[in-house]
Amino acid sequence: MNSNASFMQLIPFAAVALIFYFLLIRPQQKQQKETQKMLDALKAGDRVITRGGMIGVITAVRTDEVELEIAKGVKAVFTRSAVGAIASAVN
Repeated sequence: MNSNASFMQLIPFAAVALIFYFLLIRPQQKQQKETQKMLDALKAGDRVITRGGMIGVITAVRTDEVELEIAKGVKAVFTRSAVGAIASAVN
């Protein structure tokens, strides 16, 4: 009888853990996968928005970096993770 009572006390903790998984952890993992898929698909010519709000066109893609033309003749190098979105997907 005592082991049954201790098992019943664990049920609310298990329920809370399950709720946390489905409401917080699982959606975040899905979002990370989508973001990684977008970063892997970057190519020259894509118009992107960085996480800092800079808008530019990708001129070169390297392993961990992208080169953006942010104004005519002005290029800047950013890490891939600095790219927040592809501009066509935002508009």
